[in-house]
This record gives sequence, C-alpha cells and structure tokens, in this order.
Amino acid sequence: MRGFLLLAVLAQGAAVPAWPQQHPIQTRDALGETIRDVLVNTPSLLSQLRDPASRAAPDLYAEDAARDLDMLEAAEPRLLAPDLPGFGPANQPAAIALFTRKDCAECAKAEADLRQLAKRLGVRVTLLDIEAEATLARALGLDMAPSYALPEMLLRGHMPAIVLERYLSP
Repeated sequence: MRGFLLLAVLAQGAAVPAWPQQHPIQTRDALGETIRDVLVNTPSLLSQLRDPASRAAPDLYAEDAARDLDMLEAAEPRLLAPDLPGFGPANQPAAIALFTRKDCAECAKAEADLRQLAKRLGVRVTLLDIEAEATLARALGLDMAPSYALPEMLLRGHMPAIVLERYLSP
C-alpha cells in the first residue's frame, strides 16, 4: 500500500523526499502531508483501493484462449467422435483425447491413469498416436507426448490422475 501511495504522489508531480526510513521524522512528516494532500485532492486514487473490480488485471491470454477453443471445436470430430480408437463406454463421444508415442513411459502412465478414470467415471477416451496424427497434433500446437485434448482445453505433458479426474468429473 505504501508503494502505491508513493507512486500516486509521484504521478501527481508532487515533490517527494527520498524513501522515508532514510530521513528524520520531520522529513517523513512532510512526506505524509504531501501524500495526504494528493489523496484529498485526488479521491479517485482511494476509490481504486476500495473497489476490487477497478484493480482487476486484464486477461492477457483471452485471445489465445479463444483461438484454442476455436481450434478444439473445429478438431472435435477428429478428437472425440465415438468411432475413434480408444476405451470406455462405446457409442458415445469421448470426454478426452490422449496423444501418445511409442516407447514413452509417461504415455503408458497417462493411459493407465485414464483407463482407471474411465472405469470409475464412465467416460470415453480417444487414443491417438502423436506421430501418426502429426497433422492434427501440429494444428493443435501439441508437440510432446503425452498431451491431452478436452472440449475446452489442451494439456501438454503427463497430468496426475487427480488433475484429470477434476477435469473429467461432471
């Protein structure tokens, strides 16, 4: 808070002594008076502190997220269709697609985790070889195995079963 107030004083162009701890009490009192004057004369500075909505950080990834969602929607028939290779209840769209690679220990662990989750949660999983489906993987920006594609997100690298369960649970 002290840093914000000091920045507010500086933004108003007021003369400010150096950092308060380095000066005698009389100088710090002068700084306090300067800060008080700026705050009294610029009440909007305090309203920003009181209203959390006014301090909300901009969503720096909104465009990237929207682009990913558009890509996933376009790729959905190639990721989650019921007739794709995989496991879990038949004749229903998959809830998640797993991209794997041969001779990949993390891929085997990811598949084993998903097999257990599929049984417990009753979800279908599509299995895709990242090399055989290289065009699709590249289109989605997936460059490592294992990687996961869900209707609303992409995950790169092995995810613990507890994380996947949270994403797959209704």
